[in-house]
Amino acid sequence: MGASTDMKARRLVATAFVAIGVALTVNHAGASQANPQPAAQRQQAAKPAQPRPAAQAQPKRPNQAQGPRQATTQAQRIAHSNPGGISCVPYVRQATGMAIRGNGGDWWHNAAGLYARGHTPEAGAIMAFSRTGQMRAGHVAVVQEVISAREVLIHHANWAGPGIRRGSIMADVSVIDVSLNNDWSSVRVQVGRDQENMGRIYPIQGFIYDRPDNGYMRTAATPRPGGPVLANARSLRPDDVRAFEELAQAPARR
Repeated sequence: MGASTDMKARRLVATAFVAIGVALTVNHAGASQANPQPAAQRQQAAKPAQPRPAAQAQPKRPNQAQGPRQATTQAQRIAHSNPGGISCVPYVRQATGMAIRGNGGDWWHNAAGLYARGHTPEAGAIMAFSRTGQMRAGHVAVVQEVISAREVLIHHANWAGPGIRRGSIMADVSVIDVSLNNDWSSVRVQVGRDQENMGRIYPIQGFIYDRPDNGYMRTAATPRPGGPVLANARSLRPDDVRAFEELAQAPARR
């Protein structure tokens, strides 16, 4: 009897331990299902959300004219590729990519049917100078920037001046309109490196734009080039500089 009683007591104790273990397992599983996130995530989720700092407005850059900087870089590139100097026609061809034949004085007429033409300066347009007694081959330059209704900056080649040898390339060159009707039929061009040093009056045929011909044709009714000039044309800048003349001649064909 004693041995049998002892055996029953041991079975009851074992059964009790098994029941306790099963209960603990069920409770742990239930807790895991109620909150399946790992402990680290639960701790992070428990933290209060931190407000994001307000985005700081970036200061706006002032509007900068891109024309002069690009034109200067372009002029430098062409100058490096032509260390011996270059005349106006091949320079303008390289600077604009516009394929017009002839000397500078021929470009206005030879552009007809190919490129649009007009009498209003635009950045990137070609300024076509007429032939004169002092400039028998004419001249062409590229409008770099429109400063006002009466002034533009150009970049061009082979316009000699104080300290500027023939064949040189110049950028940021001031040109002022001295025509009576502000039609850019007559201009004065900066000579040398001083923008207050302006040369004699030159007749302008017009501007050639890098877009297809729009049918514009200059007629005899328009008094161009070299129309009437302002009474104070010579007082817009200091005295004329007549000692330096441009030689705008395209290289001879081989």
